[in-house]
Amino acid sequence: MRIYLPSTLAVARSVWESARIPPGTGFAVTPATREWYAQSESEEELEYAALHDAGRASLRLLDADPSAPRRRVVFVADVADGEVRVRDDLERGAVEVDFPVPWSAAQAIHVDDGDDEEVVAAVAAAAKCIVEADLGGDDAAFTVDSVEGFELLWFAPQELPDLL
Repeated sequence: MRIYLPSTLAVARSVWESARIPPGTGFAVTPATREWYAQSESEEELEYAALHDAGRASLRLLDADPSAPRRRVVFVADVADGEVRVRDDLERGAVEVDFPVPWSAAQAIHVDDGDDEEVVAAVAAAAKCIVEADLGGDDAAFTVDSVEGFELLWFAPQELPDLL
């Protein structure tokens, strides 16, 4: 199963040093994801939806860590299906990872463009109001939705040190 694990650059440093992605809630193509996107038969589109959800979850992590650089980070890894618990009860596509994922399972890293001031400002604003957006605030939801217009950049796992 391909999983998308939200993170921050502050955590990414420890990931590189330990060669492990910490356990937590991630996202994957689950039965609820397939049901929600019933019109799509493309596995790639479903995986993009999981990446999108992980990017939004990264905003929650940024909100919790004001010292972290204002860039969304998503680690992509492949694990055996039985190694994660599907948690569609928490959020569509959510999976619980109860173990540190070995770096050897990492397939990619997605990160915001840190050289684009507009992206960094949008991510900072979205992180600041993600909780309000989750609670139904219309203005906050607009701010969070606006950051989703900025695509996360793709990097190979071995490029992580260059991002830190």
